[in-house]
Amino acid sequence: MIIRDVNLETVCGITSRLPENTRPEVAFAGKSNVGKSSLINTLMNRKSLARTSSQPGKTQTINYYNVNRELYLVDLPGYGYAKVPQSEKEKWGRMIERYLHTSSQLRAVFLLIDIRHEPGANDKTMYEWICANGYEPVILATKLDKIKRSQLQKQLKLIREGLGVRSGTQMIPFSSQTKQGREEVWKLIEELCMGSDIGVGDIDAAIK
Repeated sequence: MIIRDVNLETVCGITSRLPENTRPEVAFAGKSNVGKSSLINTLMNRKSLARTSSQPGKTQTINYYNVNRELYLVDLPGYGYAKVPQSEKEKWGRMIERYLHTSSQLRAVFLLIDIRHEPGANDKTMYEWICANGYEPVILATKLDKIKRSQLQKQLKLIREGLGVRSGTQMIPFSSQTKQGREEVWKLIEELCMGSDIGVGDIDAAIK
């Protein structure tokens, strides 16, 4: 199978109608400064497919990245940024909830948590919210390169206990700098979207 393209296909704002896709979707949620755009760029092996910024809160839309017209990586608005007015946060929240309720193709939600810190109140709320909408989020512990290897298990335990995750919840340490965790994430996406017959090697071939 030859994969030909990876692109940002659809951008949905607060009042936009969400697309009725016919391909599998996997969504990514996380706090505004958790490195979500960097993670998406790393997964795609691109430097600037998803825009990164020194100012948190840049993603204010739902962005659909089409991988070879076979599956979508869906970037949800970042949450928890203090400088954003409460009214705006509520609008973003309603937009995320609308997506979780209406997407017929959503296979899984990946929740990004900064491995260096205990999950905050917004992280806990998002985790519980995703679960309440019928999904068991996969936890991606980002910024792995910022801690020592000896701290890994301690920090994963901190996240696990801080979120109060259910038994059996998958947690994947991830670094956009070293790309550690990238293969594990793609393997899981492949398992979730088996109908697409996409493999990690095919994706790499498309984006190099």
